[in-house]
Amino acid sequence: MVKIKDIANALEMFAPLPLQDDFDNAGLQIGLTDAEVTGVLLCLDVTEAVVDEAIASGCNFIVSHHPVIFKPLKRITGSNYVERCIMKALANGIAIYSAHTNIDNAPGGVNYRIASKLGLQNVRILLPKEDSLLKLAVYVPVSHADVVRDALFAAGCGKIGNYGSCSYNVDGFGTFKANDGCNPFCGEVGELHREQEVRIETVLPAYLKNKAVAALLKAHPYEEPAFDIYQLKNSWGSVGTGVIGELAEERDELEFLQEIKEKFNVGCVRHTPLLGRKIKRVALCGGAGGSFAQAALGAGADIYITGEARYHDLFSYTGKMLMAVIGHYESEQYTMEIFKEIIQDACPAVKVMTTTVDTNPVNYM
Repeated sequence: MVKIKDIANALEMFAPLPLQDDFDNAGLQIGLTDAEVTGVLLCLDVTEAVVDEAIASGCNFIVSHHPVIFKPLKRITGSNYVERCIMKALANGIAIYSAHTNIDNAPGGVNYRIASKLGLQNVRILLPKEDSLLKLAVYVPVSHADVVRDALFAAGCGKIGNYGSCSYNVDGFGTFKANDGCNPFCGEVGELHREQEVRIETVLPAYLKNKAVAALLKAHPYEEPAFDIYQLKNSWGSVGTGVIGELAEERDELEFLQEIKEKFNVGCVRHTPLLGRKIKRVALCGGAGGSFAQAALGAGADIYITGEARYHDLFSYTGKMLMAVIGHYESEQYTMEIFKEIIQDACPAVKVMTTTVDTNPVNYM
């Protein structure tokens, strides 16, 4: 029996909620986590038509990209579509979950999917998250060093880029004297003891701190393990805003713009004046990413693609870098593919449907 929480956990394994930006409201929006799932409906936006479709198709779980509850609500009276969606979902026992900027920022997330559709190679994060990593150092008797290391790795420590189980280890010795009331792993109460130990250092995301410390304490043989945690100033290269990569071959500007239009079914591609240069390095950010164009220019991109940009964003890069705006909905439409893959991999027996409702509020005349 698959429950709401099972699918939520699978989504959060891929895109942990702490990866979301400060302004966001990703996660479970409506419903009970212990409810059994009868079917999942995927969408970008939750509208009344989408909730109606979930009811008609027997799906009691909607997974969306954009949170239906984004701003605080003071009352629910049905005065707007958000309130009506909430009322209808609750009345029909439908849970709603949203993965927004956490899946934008995650490795293999929304921007990686856009890059895949464009055939980009050597894809990496455009704007890595800052001040989000910690270093943990712990002193362990030689006999238990492997056990503690493995416990830390299982808790999510030691990941650097595509490498896992990363640690640095230094042999040395520690001293301690167990006082009355202690039950030391080694040494005698009241006597100074000297023990051969290993200093294990490893890195971890800040949001995993409590999980890592709990794993350390459980695996460590000492009553009072000595360990230190440091804030790192390193950029977190695996997580962040937008991506940048290269095309296998240089492309003509108009040819590449036409390909974007076709692959993303864009009614109108807005772009800055052509520069008469070939396109090789491509930076992109789905959704409202106009403010990140400077990072693309600084990274040497020939073109920056995003879903939304202001007039002056385009003005600022005229003559410097080609910039293409393809629409918020259009840029993120393939997010539903990611949801489907995650859910079907974790819960293959669950019915998963993609909405047939076009929730794009923008029409092209």
